[in-house]
Amino acid sequence: MDNQTIFLALIAVFVAVSAAALIFQAAMLYGTYKASRELRDRIVPLTVKVDALVETSRATIDEARIKMTEITTRTNQILDVARQQMETVEEVLQDASLRTRRQLERAEIVVEDALNRAQDTVELVHKGILAPIRGINGVAAGVRAALGFLMRGTRPSPDQVTVDEEMFI
Repeated sequence: MDNQTIFLALIAVFVAVSAAALIFQAAMLYGTYKASRELRDRIVPLTVKVDALVETSRATIDEARIKMTEITTRTNQILDVARQQMETVEEVLQDASLRTRRQLERAEIVVEDALNRAQDTVELVHKGILAPIRGINGVAAGVRAALGFLMRGTRPSPDQVTVDEEMFI
């Protein structure tokens, strides 16, 4: 056999293998076509449902946006009012605190003045009234003792002297 025949036989074999491969590819392509068609037939009814779901979702999202905008606006208004009220309360508390502090200072001054006056009064009573009364009581006790001694006339009994001495011991 000649080289050319071998070469032609070899080419024929490769052409046959290529033809078989092309037939196999065509079968695979047809299988892919059938599978994609079945998949499309299953998906088409779902697209209607998905489209309806998308529309419902869009409507819900639009409504939610509107409501969220309203809620945000109202919340901001409430926060503004609350902030104003807190500022007012803070001012009132500061004013009340300042007034209370002033009143406490005044009360402290009044109490201190009253205590000083009471102390001065007590001191005056001690110096002006109680000291002379003590002196008068001392003089009266001395006069009483002298009168008692002079009125007795007699000498004390030994029992009396013993009792008096025992009191001093």
